[in-house]
Amino acid sequence: MNTFTFHAADQAATDSFAAALVAAIPDGTTVALEATLGAGKTYLVQSVAENAGIPREQVTSPTFVLCQEYHGNRTIYHFDAYRINDDDEFLQLGVEEYFQSTGLIFIEWSDRVSNCLPASHLRIRIDVTGDHSRDLVVSAIGQYPRSILGEIETRLAGRTSKPAQ
Repeated sequence: MNTFTFHAADQAATDSFAAALVAAIPDGTTVALEATLGAGKTYLVQSVAENAGIPREQVTSPTFVLCQEYHGNRTIYHFDAYRINDDDEFLQLGVEEYFQSTGLIFIEWSDRVSNCLPASHLRIRIDVTGDHSRDLVVSAIGQYPRSILGEIETRLAGRTSKPAQ
C-alpha cells in the first residue's frame, strides 16, 4: 500500500488523524503538505503539535518567517514554502540539516520545492470536500516505510476512511 485516503468530516476528525499520525511516524520524518490556500495545512500542524505536547496556540503559519521550531514531547520544524522563489532559496534556509535531524519536519506548500525534499518522505494532500470536511490523501514516497501507512490506518479504525488507491 502506497496511499490511503482518510475522510475527515470535521475538525475533530482531523484532530484524530493528527493523533494517529504522531503516534505512528518515527522521529526524523519529513511530511510534505499539499493543499490550496485555506484548506487546513496549518490546522493539521497545530493538531500534530498538540499531540506532541506543544500548545496548539503556539503554532502559527510560518509564511513570513519561513520556519518555526516547536519543542514538546517531540520537536517539530514547520516550514512554509509559499513565498519561496526557487529551490536555491529553499536550500539556503538550511533545510538539509533539518532533514538529518530527529525532529518532525512539516512543509506547507511542499509542491513548490518538491525537488528539494528527501527521496523518502510522507506526503499528505488535503482536498477540500465541504465547509469543514477534508480528504487527507496520505502517500509513502520513495523508500518511506509503507507499514507506517498501515499503522496510521489501524489507529484510525472505526473512523471514516477510504480504501487505498
